[in-house]
Amino acid sequence: QALKMYENGNDDATMLEEVQREIEGIELENTVFEAYLHRNDNIPTFEQDSGAQERLRLTQGGRQTAKQYAPVDLTITQKCDVAAEHHEAHKREMDESKKSAEKLADTLKAVLEETETRISELKKDAYEFKRDVVVGGENMRTGRVAAEKVSKYMEDKLKARDLMIDKLKLKNGTLKSNVHHLEAELKAKDETGDVLHYIDFHQLQIENKQFLAKIDGLNAEVFKLKSSCGIAVNALNAHKSKLSALIAGEAECVKETAARSVLCTKLKASVNEVCSSIESERRAAKRIVQDTAGAAAGNEGTPQVLDYVAQKAEMFELQQVLKTWERKVELMEMAAKRTRAMKRKTSRV
Repeated sequence: QALKMYENGNDDATMLEEVQREIEGIELENTVFEAYLHRNDNIPTFEQDSGAQERLRLTQGGRQTAKQYAPVDLTITQKCDVAAEHHEAHKREMDESKKSAEKLADTLKAVLEETETRISELKKDAYEFKRDVVVGGENMRTGRVAAEKVSKYMEDKLKARDLMIDKLKLKNGTLKSNVHHLEAELKAKDETGDVLHYIDFHQLQIENKQFLAKIDGLNAEVFKLKSSCGIAVNALNAHKSKLSALIAGEAECVKETAARSVLCTKLKASVNEVCSSIESERRAAKRIVQDTAGAAAGNEGTPQVLDYVAQKAEMFELQQVLKTWERKVELMEMAAKRTRAMKRKTSRV
């Protein structure tokens, strides 16, 4: 029995929840329908409902009156129409609220920008007033600010404000004329029916595709030109590096040529000195031989062996020195030829 009572209690609670949900749904439907009637100016007010209820209570034969004023349920289609209209109305209200909020935000933003501009102008005016009047207009002897400075500063500021006002008026008039001109053009366009149709949009889409294809082709061509330009730049950099290396080599060759030329000059001078010394030694040897021959002829005897050996050894030494210097001269001439060939080659490059 307790179990049955418990089950009955659970059923009652479930039914109560379902009834409450139905009541909430009906209240929501009534609210939506009432808003719908308010928007369509077809509202049975609460006074009419209370009057109908009063007639139900006071009229004899209340059953017939109750049947006459019995509520009528809306169909699903009508409920859907009402809900769709309520949704559209709510959407319109949201759009209007959004537009008003955006307008308010723009207004506040404009006010904020104007305030910031005004604050910056006030700071600038305060700085200029302090610079021109408080500091610049102070009399060094008395320590007071000259009244002429203050009056002149105020007059200049008023003139600047008048010029700004005239400028803004002119700009405002120009903007108004532009607005009237644009409104007239828009009105004329609306009157003539100069609007775009589906065919125009289709044609514009075709032209857009053609232009996109041309842009893609031009982009591909630009990519090719960029790649070729990159290759050319790399080649140019390589040639520049080679040119710099050749210029550095040429400078080294010029330095080496100058050094070799100096060395060759020195060697030529040394060779000339050696040749002159050899010639002098030959003359001396010849003179010695002649003197020896003369002495031998005069003494009717033979020369001494030691003198002959000494002269022969000296002659061999001089011949070896001559061969050494001739070899040096040949080497220097070959080096000079190589240097001149390298110089001609670098000058051709």
